[in-house]
Amino acid sequence: MAETKESWTSLASILGTLAFCQTLLQLVLPSELRLASLKFLSRALRCFSSYCYFDVAEMDGVNTNELYNAVQLVTTFGLANKDFVADVFHGVAVRWEHAVTQRQSQPSSWRSLQVENQSFKLRIRKRDKDLILNSYLDHIIDKANDIRRNNQERLIYINSRSDSRGRPWESVLFKHPSTFDTLAMDLEKKRDIMEDLRDFEAGQAFYQRTGRAWKRGYLLYGPPGTGKSSMIAAMANFLSYDIYDLELTVVPSNSELRKLLMKTSSKSIIVIEDIDCSVNLPNRSKAPKALAPRSYSDPGGPNAASGGKDGNNNTMTLSGLLNFTDGLWSCCGSERIFVFTTNHIDKLDPALLGSGPMDRHIYMSYCSYPALKILLRSYLGCEGEDLGEAAVSELREAVEKAKMTAADISEVLIKNRRNKEKAVSELLEVLRGRAERNEKYGGLRVECQSNGVDEEEQEKRALESPKEVSYRENDSCKKVEDEDEKKKAE
Repeated sequence: MAETKESWTSLASILGTLAFCQTLLQLVLPSELRLASLKFLSRALRCFSSYCYFDVAEMDGVNTNELYNAVQLVTTFGLANKDFVADVFHGVAVRWEHAVTQRQSQPSSWRSLQVENQSFKLRIRKRDKDLILNSYLDHIIDKANDIRRNNQERLIYINSRSDSRGRPWESVLFKHPSTFDTLAMDLEKKRDIMEDLRDFEAGQAFYQRTGRAWKRGYLLYGPPGTGKSSMIAAMANFLSYDIYDLELTVVPSNSELRKLLMKTSSKSIIVIEDIDCSVNLPNRSKAPKALAPRSYSDPGGPNAASGGKDGNNNTMTLSGLLNFTDGLWSCCGSERIFVFTTNHIDKLDPALLGSGPMDRHIYMSYCSYPALKILLRSYLGCEGEDLGEAAVSELREAVEKAKMTAADISEVLIKNRRNKEKAVSELLEVLRGRAERNEKYGGLRVECQSNGVDEEEQEKRALESPKEVSYRENDSCKKVEDEDEKKKAE
């Protein structure tokens, strides 16, 4: 009995001594030194282990780690902290373990202080490392690419001011059904765009050989309702790329814009819709020439290269946007497509319109007869020739004169999609009414057409004389409104 009591007394003394030593170490040694000591001890013990370990962090510096994304896609989504999954490659067993740690980030106007660091830890036997390591990692990346190509579910990301995990992009599944087959557009122009996208996707060797960043910029411009958003969705579905919908109004500065670019992945489309009105990026060619430029040190002085602050205290500048799309930072990553949309190309600065930020300008015109045939097939399930020669001739003539958008025509077809004859009859009535209205009140579009100028040329002329265009459009609209009021009064 006495011996048992002495044993417990000795054990208590040892535990007390250990507790005292632990407290003393915590007081004497800083937390960083203790953590480094534990890591050193862990590595020392691994020297006697038959396994070797490799960490794959979520972030590679400021860039997204493509290998981490590939491992996450191939192994499984939704692994919690310290969960692991086993894999076999060429008869060799490996194991992936998921690790999540919390850290404090620097204060920011739009990001939370609490940030998660995520990583995968690969465990492999030392004797198998030289045999399969490099080929296994290549296998993971190739398999992830195959999954992305075969997977019909893509993601669309949106940037936000804050996120509970300190991540600037939030994502949801992208299920837009638009494809180039359903896109109401001239067939020749559509084939040209598809061929250009194929060349870009297969152009890695070309871009490396010519010393160019593997990226491409598109500007989609034209009246509202002509299918600019549907075109973006069709491009994403055609290439199997994710979409990053960049909302410039919540980006506080140029540096935060660069950080957003660094957090995007390859094989993606970065979209900036309505670039002419999303933030205050003035057209420098329209700047008043009578004002003398002030010093850059004068906070009240104009800065032609700067967008200044808008109503949201946004200090992002035109220079920052140009560097984002075509500067040195644009090459940090690969296989990215930038797509801009606007309803008013004349409001954009010429620097944005050049090759680099916007390599190709695609005019989204009013609905033509070839585009109308696609709408008839999609909504009514019939080809244009099935309607008879008389109806086809009337539709062809009316749609060219009506200058209606695909969205407006689609609405007529949707309303009567269960009755093909009624849908065609009502569509003809609407088209004729719009054509008569255009012929009666003229306006800029009819004047351009009578002079042999097409819609795309009209947009280019708008760049040269935006004020004249605006005045003439306003006069035409005013005439239409006055006439409508007279009809209602009668």
